[in-house]
Amino acid sequence: MSDTDLMKLYSQRILALAADMPHTERLDAPTATAKKRSPLCGSTVTVDIALSDGVVIDYGQDVKACALGQAAAAVVGANIIGLTEDQIQTGRDQLFAMLKEDGNAPSAPFSDLEVLQPAKDYKNRHASIMLAFDATLDALENAKAAS
Repeated sequence: MSDTDLMKLYSQRILALAADMPHTERLDAPTATAKKRSPLCGSTVTVDIALSDGVVIDYGQDVKACALGQAAAAVVGANIIGLTEDQIQTGRDQLFAMLKEDGNAPSAPFSDLEVLQPAKDYKNRHASIMLAFDATLDALENAKAAS
C-alpha cells in the first residue's frame, strides 16, 4: 500500500469520526452484551445495549480498532438509539454490500458510512469496519436468548 493510498484511506473525515466517538462508556445494567474480534488485525468491539419493546434505548461501546473501525463504530453509535433490530440489520447489510459487492453507501441513518467507501479496495480492513454492527447484532441475539 503506497503512502498516497494510506492518505486517501485515512482521510480527515474518517479521523474526525474516529476522534469523536459517542457512547464510549459501558452500560451499568445492559439488557445484553457482545464482543467481536477481527482475527486478521486483532481489533475488538464490545457492545452493551439496553432494550425496551425491541428498540435500543441505550448503548455503550468499548472500541479497540484502527481508525476505520473506530469511524464505523462512531457512526453506528451516533445513530443506534431508537432503532430496531431490523433497521440495524439493514444498515449492516448495506455496509457489507458497499464493501464487498460495490454497492451503494448505506442509507439514513447510517449514510455517514459512505466515508468508508475507499476501504472497499482493502479487504484486510473489512472485518474491523464491520465489528460495531456485528457486535450489536450479536448483543441483540443474546438479549433474545435471555428473554
